[in-house]
Amino acid sequence: MKIVIINYGAGNIKSIQFAFKRLGYDAILSNNPEEIEAADKVIFPGVGEASSAMSMLRTSGLDTLIPTLKQPVLGICLGMQLMCNSSEEGNTIGLGIFNTEVKRFNNTVKVPQMGWNTITNLKTDLFNGVKNREFMYCVHSFYAENCNQSIAVTNYGLDYASALQRDNFYGVQFHPEKSSTAGEQLLKNFIELK
Repeated sequence: MKIVIINYGAGNIKSIQFAFKRLGYDAILSNNPEEIEAADKVIFPGVGEASSAMSMLRTSGLDTLIPTLKQPVLGICLGMQLMCNSSEEGNTIGLGIFNTEVKRFNNTVKVPQMGWNTITNLKTDLFNGVKNREFMYCVHSFYAENCNQSIAVTNYGLDYASALQRDNFYGVQFHPEKSSTAGEQLLKNFIELK
């Protein structure tokens, strides 16, 4: 099993590598298109600001590669947001994989959302063995609007898409690598996707 974490300078990469190591897998870091295309599974991480992260993807040509990948791809946090049509953060045009927009939480809630929150309305094999209303760890000021590609929903002042799926592309707003046994189960499920 070859797991590649896309290394484009905007990732919380070490904790993701450690999470896979706990599951018995070595996840390698790469920004090499051939290596990414040859992977069995691809992780698209992201921590930071959307417009600068998209700029790094464009500079490396990964913005055109990622939407063409055929194997299961998992976007985490900012990685998932960059897979959407656009983000209000820096007025960023995204990769357009998920047909939804990323908005900033309004002033009625504390921003960023930081800490544990529940996921509900779980769909697809990505959530096998994960309970409805399971707690996952979140750190974000922006959210993907709920849409017909939502496979999990979280409420923080409003309902938003905490996970998305289209074809072989998956995205989670929370950090599975920091979400204890439930997050570990989700990563295990992702590895087992066909």
